[in-house]
Amino acid sequence: MQQQVIIVGGGMVGLSLALMLAKASIAVKLLEAIKYPNYDDADLAPYHSSFDARNSALSRRSVQIYQELGLWDALQVHATPIFEVNITEQGSFGKARLKAAQEKVENFGQVIENAWLGRVLLTEVKKQPLIELIDGVQVTSLKQNKDQVYIEALRQDQCLSLQTALLIAADGRDSFCRQALGIGASEHDYDQVAIVTTVQTSKPHQHIGFERFSALGPLALLPLPGEYRRSVVWPVKKGTEHEWLGDENDQHFLDALQQTYGDRAGKFQKTGRRFSFPLSQVLAEKQAIGRVVLMGNAAHTIHPVAGQGFNLCMRDAYVLVRSLTEQLSKSDDIGEPTMLLAYEQARLSDQQRVIKFCDSVVRGFIHQNPMLKLIRNTGLIAFDMIPGVKPLVANYAMGLKA
Repeated sequence: MQQQVIIVGGGMVGLSLALMLAKASIAVKLLEAIKYPNYDDADLAPYHSSFDARNSALSRRSVQIYQELGLWDALQVHATPIFEVNITEQGSFGKARLKAAQEKVENFGQVIENAWLGRVLLTEVKKQPLIELIDGVQVTSLKQNKDQVYIEALRQDQCLSLQTALLIAADGRDSFCRQALGIGASEHDYDQVAIVTTVQTSKPHQHIGFERFSALGPLALLPLPGEYRRSVVWPVKKGTEHEWLGDENDQHFLDALQQTYGDRAGKFQKTGRRFSFPLSQVLAEKQAIGRVVLMGNAAHTIHPVAGQGFNLCMRDAYVLVRSLTEQLSKSDDIGEPTMLLAYEQARLSDQQRVIKFCDSVVRGFIHQNPMLKLIRNTGLIAFDMIPGVKPLVANYAMGLKA
């Protein structure tokens, strides 16, 4: 009898994981709380709670995983490669620059709008005979014993009772599954809200990504398909976000971008609708308990400052599927708790490194003390000049040294 895995949570991580499992000939039942949009127009990608206005900077490792899944050709149409990364601080002398050609790589990764990433993933999931997709379903109970995991769920007026040898909880930072299992989580509120949108500039982006640290917050400007389109992710102090939202504030927002960023992109000409997302770090105290594994934001939600969150989740998923495949090759129990604990231990080093790095960057640039600014900018210059540092950082950022 073929063993079936249940995934709770059908966002980008859940969909990607389901496709990895199906490729490994493992049957999947995927439960998603929100109804998915209908894709009637081939030229549109409607927003979903998990495929919203945000963008993902896919590392080279994430791109490789999608290539292995046979999905990259469909994704590449909506993605833009990054050939160069510039890091600066407003009003300061320090700067650092990474160039793909100098690091002898094709690019540092690809930027894709989450709405298109979600559309491509969902379309592929619906084609897979090994994946049963159930959306609009709310899990209401989760229990387990030494042999099985049992869940109950509601879909409209229908009550579902399901069981599995392995449940993967990818149901977000406020994970119901994590709470039902009694797994605690540490949380740090950064007192920031990310303003996310797309802008058009008078100068072409030339496939350059920018990280610009300012008193308002760390501004990320990344290239998008279309020579003059760029994505904006701008964490600002919580409580000030309303100043930048709403159609009536379009010009005010563009003026603030111009003042913060300068003229490197030319003139900021147009902005799309702005969306806001509160920023916090949430880390589960455990990621494997019994026959349940936490995945994605349910396991670790981190600050988007370095664009590493989704890429970290992709590496988690890839290693988990590899562990499950090895287990099945020996005809062993796919949900064996000792194996799941070994998976958790195998991933801790990579996770802790990325989490610490992102948290340190946010905390390190949040203060405007002149002495701290001097130290930061001296560090940027050192990064730009000391031999051997750039290749190491570039490999980590590309997910190739996990």
